[in-house]
Formats: sequence, structure tokens, C-alpha cells
Amino acid sequence: MQARRESLAAEPPVSAVQSTLFFETHAEMYARVFRDLKPRSTPPVIRVDFCPFANADSFVRLSEDGIQVRVTDLLEGAPAPVAEALAYILLGKLFRRPVPRVYAHRYRLYLNRRDMRRQMHLIRQIRGRKFISGPAGTHYDLGQIFEDLNARFFDGLMGAPLLGWSRRASRSMLGHFDPSHNAIIISRIFDTPKVPRLALEYVMFHEMLHLRYPVDHNGVRRRVHTREFRVAEKAFPRLLEAKEILKGF
Repeated sequence: MQARRESLAAEPPVSAVQSTLFFETHAEMYARVFRDLKPRSTPPVIRVDFCPFANADSFVRLSEDGIQVRVTDLLEGAPAPVAEALAYILLGKLFRRPVPRVYAHRYRLYLNRRDMRRQMHLIRQIRGRKFISGPAGTHYDLGQIFEDLNARFFDGLMGAPLLGWSRRASRSMLGHFDPSHNAIIISRIFDTPKVPRLALEYVMFHEMLHLRYPVDHNGVRRRVHTREFRVAEKAFPRLLEAKEILKGF
């Protein structure tokens, strides 16, 4: 019994914040974080709602009625320290206060857990709406482009994802691979005879590599272009020429 008392006495004391953290409501937690970020101000009415978003998104808004926080329902059962980290992130952005790195790190680490990534992937599939126009364009057919590249670089073994053109001729996002919907979407800006086929082929090839080499998750790090990805991309002939064309977009 004496040894047990000594081990207990050696444990560090738990701070009031640490002990309170596990018994707060979400509104009380946000009020506490508010006071920490703005110690000279009285917290307004704070409302926290969990919403069925298609992504792990959360939002905060300040109005005359107070602060409204809308959190993805993926985090409704998250541990209290993770909820606290999100509170610092959202309120920090709202009031333009720097977010301590410990909270950003804690939040990213939780979202990058394998079980959370699986849940987010599933939620995107179920809730997310994906506009997919189909591969046939006015000038180019993405299906033909894909099959040609598949035969040239992947021995024809890559399973065809859904292929489609974007709604608008975007210059900021020339193409993207959506793993949740297994779809490659190419900007409609390429669907014109003014654009060389080489440029479109390179963008399609780049997105096919995302299908071949998934994002690598390691702790809080998320590596989109892995070493294998970058090595494989160099196999594209006239790579530099294609990139030069894209610089003009």
C-alpha cells in the first residue's frame, strides 16, 4: 500500500483546464477558448451544431445573434482534446489570432488516422454529389485519350475510372482525380482545337498517376506526389514542352 501511495504522489497534478475539458459542453468549450483568445471581451451566445457535410469541413460565423459553429458530424464523437483543437482553429481564424501549433498538429493527426480517412472516404461517396459530364467533348474524347495513354504507359492494365469535363473552363484547376468517386475530371478549357493534344495528354497522364500512386499518409504529413509518382511522371515524353504549354493557361 505504501508503494502505491508513493506512485500516486509522484503523478503530476492535473490542471483545472485539463479536468474541465472532459466535462464541458461544446458551447462551454468554445466560450472558454473565446476567453483565452480575447481575454478582455465577454463571450457572446455560442451555438454549436453538428451537420451532415460531405467532407470533414467545419465553419464559424459571427453575427448579431452571437457565434454560430457548424461542425461536421464526423467529429461529433471525437475526443475532447480534438474538439478543443478545432475550437482554437475556428475561433483563431474568426478573430485573426495565431493558432498554436500544438492544436493544428493535434487536429491533423486525428484526421489522418486510418479509421478517420476511411470514414471520410465513405461519407464522400454517400453524401457527395459529383457532376460528371461524360468523356465526349466538342473536340476531344477523354475516353480515347485515356485508352491511348493506358496502352502506352500502363500496358492497358489500368481500370478506367469515370471520365468527364468540368462544368466551366477552369484555369486554376486543370484536372483532378477524385478517389471517393473514382473519377478523373479535366478542365473544359482543353476541349478546343486551339489547345495542342500534347497538353491534354499530359494533364490526363498526371491524373492517371494519382490513380496509380495514392496519397501517402504518415502521421500529420500528407504526401500527394510521392517519390514513385515523380519518377513515373518523368517517363512522359516531351514533358518539359507540355509544361511550357500549360504555363500559358
